[in-house]
Amino acid sequence: MQRVTASGPGPRLALVSDLHGNELALEAVLADAARAGYDALVCLGDVATLGPRPREVLARLADLRCPTVMGNHDEFMVDPALVRAYSDSPVLVASVEATREALSTADLARVARFERTISLDGVLLFHGTPRSNTEDLLVTTPAERVDEMLEGHAARVYVGGHTHLQMVRQHRGALVVNTGSLGMPFREHAAGGPPNILPFAEYAIVQLRGEDVSVDLRRVALDPRRLVAQVDGWDNPLAPSLRASYARHAP
Repeated sequence: MQRVTASGPGPRLALVSDLHGNELALEAVLADAARAGYDALVCLGDVATLGPRPREVLARLADLRCPTVMGNHDEFMVDPALVRAYSDSPVLVASVEATREALSTADLARVARFERTISLDGVLLFHGTPRSNTEDLLVTTPAERVDEMLEGHAARVYVGGHTHLQMVRQHRGALVVNTGSLGMPFREHAAGGPPNILPFAEYAIVQLRGEDVSVDLRRVALDPRRLVAQVDGWDNPLAPSLRASYARHAP
């Protein structure tokens, strides 16, 4: 676990997850977060795969010195065998493998240094759950199951991603938050099937000040035509279906 220190009492944390190589969405969120104000930016994983700008997104996070959690798709970059154990979708597997081939040795080394969890001033950050980056923690997950997922940890706010669905729920007095997906937000839980992708960029701003807690789930609208244009020319097996998903929202 990495511990991150941010300046000042009650730092405002801008938390992003599931970027999936979407440079357009990342820049939109950074601009929105700058207007809202924040003290520290942390990424909760799934940085490069399934989107058209993997190297650019990795480089931008590196330039920002952004602490990053190891998502399951990041781990697919480190251990190529894992994606086939995770998914039986030929297109998804081929897309992930194509992204790994497109990344440099330095890119892959950077991904390998991502953390399993990050702790910051009463906030525990992870990808799926603290124990697994492939586990779904949903608003419908039974409380007893959430107890198992969070066992061994004590935080006032737990924040993850992975499901691509924004969420805030109270659990045994703590708050459990999902930032949603910056790069590929879903309309509903995909549950292994083809997702319905929305033309937004999602993230969260979380702040603890004394006993006060605030959670701001934010959604930034994106131009579907620019999303389509970003996919054009991307040499990846997922490109046709991703382009079609965005085109459905274009005027």
